[in-house]
Amino acid sequence: MKLRTLTLGLLSASALAFAAHAESITIATVNNGDMVRMQKLTDDFTKANPDIKLNWVTLEENVLRERVTTDIATKGGQYDVMTIGTYEVPIWAKQSWLLPLDKLGDDYDVKDIIPAIAGGLSV
Repeated sequence: MKLRTLTLGLLSASALAFAAHAESITIATVNNGDMVRMQKLTDDFTKANPDIKLNWVTLEENVLRERVTTDIATKGGQYDVMTIGTYEVPIWAKQSWLLPLDKLGDDYDVKDIIPAIAGGLSV
């Protein structure tokens, strides 16, 4: 349940940042089991946000890493939301490509993120 809440919370927070500018959000993610499960929450998100369409781009890990890094580095704008891992975080942080997640609203519980994951994804 916490993973579902976290996933929906992150999707909703990401979506709110783009909602004023887009009617659809393109999400690039790796094709592992957790991210495939995350995609299954699309209907829940759509019910809560009927004016926003989610477009999923699911790729093998190395292909995803290459494409999203290129997209960010060139400011291509192909993806609105990307899932990245602990490998990318320090590299992307040095490039100032990451946004803080500390202002997601009072109802978002940052402590709900698994501590080991939060630590690995923090700079």
